[in-house]
Amino acid sequence: MKQRIEEAKKILLDNRKNGYTLPTNNKLYPAQWNWDSAFIALGYSYFNLDYALEEMETLLAGQWDDGMIPHILFHDDDTTYFPNHTTWKCGKNIPSSGITQPPVIASILKIILGNQEINEGHNNRVVQIIKKIKKYHDWFIKFRDPNKTGLISILHPWESGYDNSPIWDVPMSNINVDKELHYQRRDLEVSNSDERPLKKDYDRYITIRDQFREVNYDPNKLYNISVFNVVDVGFNAIFLKASKDLLKISKSFDLDFQDLNEFISLNEKRLLGLFSEENNNFLSQDLKTNNNLNIPSITNYFTLFADLNDDKINKKLIANLKNHNSDEKYFFSSIDPKHETFNEKRYWRGPVWINCNWLVYQGLKNKDKEYSNLLKKRTIELIEEKGFHEYYSCKNGNVMGANNFSWSASLYLDLVLEN
Repeated sequence: MKQRIEEAKKILLDNRKNGYTLPTNNKLYPAQWNWDSAFIALGYSYFNLDYALEEMETLLAGQWDDGMIPHILFHDDDTTYFPNHTTWKCGKNIPSSGITQPPVIASILKIILGNQEINEGHNNRVVQIIKKIKKYHDWFIKFRDPNKTGLISILHPWESGYDNSPIWDVPMSNINVDKELHYQRRDLEVSNSDERPLKKDYDRYITIRDQFREVNYDPNKLYNISVFNVVDVGFNAIFLKASKDLLKISKSFDLDFQDLNEFISLNEKRLLGLFSEENNNFLSQDLKTNNNLNIPSITNYFTLFADLNDDKINKKLIANLKNHNSDEKYFFSSIDPKHETFNEKRYWRGPVWINCNWLVYQGLKNKDKEYSNLLKKRTIELIEEKGFHEYYSCKNGNVMGANNFSWSASLYLDLVLEN
């Protein structure tokens, strides 16, 4: 374990650039990603608090005037990734993408603050971070729930963080792809094609991106014009938990964020309303068709992370979770292996992701201690056996995607060093 701890620290430091950290050390992801940086900050906090805070500060330096934090910040002129800054054509302080990602940063900050003694110098930095995160949450409430339903929409599969999940298959199938698309994927030059999204996926991703670019990513227009508009269970669970954590943090620093209370209550109520008694699980919604999306994704169990005030539903979720991929050696697969959409290797359609295990573990800790300890043990064993990779086969633990993967290293540090 000691050797793996030092290896994890080295991966973070080797992937670190000027104030931010790359997801990996190859050309697959040569920029700063939103939720990657949040997870990465947690790892740094165990051995360099300044790096942890700087990771978040650099991410927040790319915040747009309206409060949105992009899902990618392009800090240099590297164009090896597609789509890069030359195709997004946006970002004020830092060239960026025009969409966002799961806002896990408030929850990460709360964990860091719970683990660390904050001195006066750090205190001022933390206050500025908190204020920017509040502006981010306000952006979601204003622009991603303009009808005040209590549920946040994502307008692009990339915003979910689980890009090619089968959850999006039906909503994406209704998109008319632009016939004049011209682009060159760079991911296939450095990664196996059978582990990456399909061409039809990318055609649709870029069609949506081009639609957004035509209106200059105006948040007042995107919600209504987007050809993709989904209320995702996992995303809303992360947002709800982050809002609860942000409110708790604010009180510790004498900041008045009481206006969050109303949305937190409504968000929780409406999220609970997405629970299906028939399926004993939560169902996302396609707002373009008003249809439910019934896909057995591990991200549906992020609702455990949200700490919903409903013990009956939480117990049903945990019972379901224990059957998610009980026949496989490694858990949790991103999609239940028994489902027709499961694909052992293809990105978010089957492989095990460390951040998903971590989010579910956090949700289990105060609900089923024995099972949470088992998940923690199995996740640590997977990493110690196979190393720090992007994702893994649930069947044999085979490693896939990028190696020296930053959030796998960072979350390993948290799992073995917490408390």
